[in-house]
Amino acid sequence: MADKLYDMMDWAEIEAVQYSEEKYPRNILGPRVTPEGILIQCFFPEEEKVSLRTLSDRKLHAMTEEDGGYFAILLPGKKIPRYTFVLGDKKEGREIYDPYAFPSQITEKEEARFQAGICYDIYEKLGAHPMTVQGVEGVNFAVWAPNALRVSVVGDFNRWDGRTCQMHCLDSGIFELFIPGLKAGDLYKYEIKAKGGLTYLKADPYANAAQMRPDTASVVADLRDYEWQDQEWMRTRGEKQGYQDPMFIYEVHLGSWKKPKEGEKEFYNYRELAPLLAEYVKDMGYTHVELMPVMEHPLDESWGYQVTGYYAPTSRYGSPQDFMYFMDYMHREGIGVILDWVPAHFPRDTFGLSAFDGTCLYEHQDPRKGFHPHWGTLIYNYGRPEVKNFLIANALFWADKYHADGIRMDAVASMLYLDYGKQDGEWVANIYGGNENLEAIEFLKHLNSIFKKKYPSALLIAEESTAWPKITGDLEDEGLGFDYKWNMGWMNDFLNYMKYDPVYRGSHHDELTFSMIYNYSERFLLSLSHDEVVHGKGTLVQKMPGEYEQKLSNLRLAYGYLTAHPGKKLLFMGQEFGQDMEWDEKKELDWEALEYPAHTQMKDYVKALLHLYRSCPALYRDDFKTEGFEWINCLEWEKNLLVFLRKTEKEEDTLLVVCNFSNVVYEDYQVGVPYPGKYKEIFNSDSAVYGGAGNVNPRVKMSRDQECDERKQSIKIKVPPLGISIFQYTKVVEKISDNKTARRKKRPAVRKRDLKKELQEKIAKEEK
Repeated sequence: MADKLYDMMDWAEIEAVQYSEEKYPRNILGPRVTPEGILIQCFFPEEEKVSLRTLSDRKLHAMTEEDGGYFAILLPGKKIPRYTFVLGDKKEGREIYDPYAFPSQITEKEEARFQAGICYDIYEKLGAHPMTVQGVEGVNFAVWAPNALRVSVVGDFNRWDGRTCQMHCLDSGIFELFIPGLKAGDLYKYEIKAKGGLTYLKADPYANAAQMRPDTASVVADLRDYEWQDQEWMRTRGEKQGYQDPMFIYEVHLGSWKKPKEGEKEFYNYRELAPLLAEYVKDMGYTHVELMPVMEHPLDESWGYQVTGYYAPTSRYGSPQDFMYFMDYMHREGIGVILDWVPAHFPRDTFGLSAFDGTCLYEHQDPRKGFHPHWGTLIYNYGRPEVKNFLIANALFWADKYHADGIRMDAVASMLYLDYGKQDGEWVANIYGGNENLEAIEFLKHLNSIFKKKYPSALLIAEESTAWPKITGDLEDEGLGFDYKWNMGWMNDFLNYMKYDPVYRGSHHDELTFSMIYNYSERFLLSLSHDEVVHGKGTLVQKMPGEYEQKLSNLRLAYGYLTAHPGKKLLFMGQEFGQDMEWDEKKELDWEALEYPAHTQMKDYVKALLHLYRSCPALYRDDFKTEGFEWINCLEWEKNLLVFLRKTEKEEDTLLVVCNFSNVVYEDYQVGVPYPGKYKEIFNSDSAVYGGAGNVNPRVKMSRDQECDERKQSIKIKVPPLGISIFQYTKVVEKISDNKTARRKKRPAVRKRDLKKELQEKIAKEEK
């Protein structure tokens, strides 16, 4: 038998396994039916003795060591038995199942769909997935590395030795291996041997969890064991996120919103953050939170925008189940959660996606296509189907596994333009000689089409900083298919205007009004985001001119104009109470500022503004219809005034908005109004309760037949300095009692009969 076994050995194959250069180890290792019997081979380089136990009879069979660490045995029969390996001594040895005795868990159809870029649930196959195969519990590993010479799974379970657990390559370039006995929580990486012999470790691109930085290993996670309780929210989500529904988003960086006391720990857990954040958001009146990227990233200072673990919520705040709890809790509290997502670029960290299998797999080989000088990061090859599949499936993954209510795509402009942030000679034109990235355009259309088909009630939001047409246009009409686009033009113009002293604002009046010229070209979301309060830009209150009281008045006015302007809204954390210190991701928000009345009043003001916004349909229902907005007067540049209406199809919803960007009080200022009736001031930023001077309109204003602003009716009001006043319209209906109506109708008839009789008598008298 020993001679027969020796003759069956393929020494070239054995050497390939021993030198860890075998791409198809399942063809060699594991069981194989031969004419002589069942040949079973294994490779355990650190073992001197290996036995095989047949599970049907529990018998041990000594295996023959053919070469250093390479063992084989020939069993009689034609049917492969169930068996395990016993490593080392029979009594003290470790008993394991043979990884190469289990079949592939990826079908040829799934491979073909992945290669075509349309396997939208590929995250169920690639990565590390705990499962039971043929009654045996373990973890199935799969990674795409088509140009690698060999890929192995390494971890504590095999002493990080890449000679064991060599993965089998499928036709698609996916390497796969089921390893029995592993479980959730085990650390792992892929050891990749590239052509040329260079061997290195890579984190799993599809890993569902990762180690806390600075460690970089992937972690096996089981996403199946969380019981969601947000069914009611998910069922009715579409009714809360429509274009005619209110949306005021609180942008949050979880690591610095609130921090534990010094010396306790670095971050709160997702489960600890959920009730704290939900209570605050509900009390303030926000409808949604937007989380700066929670995907795993190595550098805190990147705020999550340089992602290495696209399928893993960062371990800074807990486990995947902890993050599921966070999402679940927010939904049960009626709060939507939008996730920032970065398909535009990725960092060059050697453990990540860069040169993954020894070649530019995810990025372009040509640095003019594959490198961002602006950020020092790499650009995805959107023309490669497997790369597109990686990204499209990732967006779907967060909606599927974590019930994300929306995806906000970062830096879309950098994807659309080949020359974004580049000088001449640093980019390559498309096939037509233009600077449009045709592959990225197709990718975005593909992604948005599939995403909306699978999750029609979830939102797609683009942070796109140029005038690229039809970002929110229909895919059938040459649009990109997003639900909303950040209005970066409005933000830049408005903040630039607000920086000027009121004395000089008149010559910049067009920066206030220009946004309404293009307002209906897209569905816009007005954002005052984190980008405006970092890197020396100062906080929003610091951007305002004047003494501190004037800064606060300007800020109240700015928030009022943000709320009254058409479009959905976003405000970055800390700005709602006028934080003075610039945002620093290493520190929590300056909550101690709320000990001072000025900041408490600002917080109360924003809270009142948000509740006003949600209670007035005119402020949100027709954001994207021309019928929802109407200028009353936008030409008062010398006075720095804007007067406009926010409307719905119902007259009684109409709001009159007066914004005064000067520091002058206008007494008895005449304003044209659309309808005759009463106009009651329901909001004034100069109210004393918010820290203002009290220039308010306490009494209801009745319109008069005095023409103004090309309107037949008008009212006279007091306009607060650096303030916003909002008036609600009420139609006046003259009420007349039934008795009075009858008398008024009867009296003229009686008079007519008397006059007629008198006239007849007079004529008869004259005739006589």
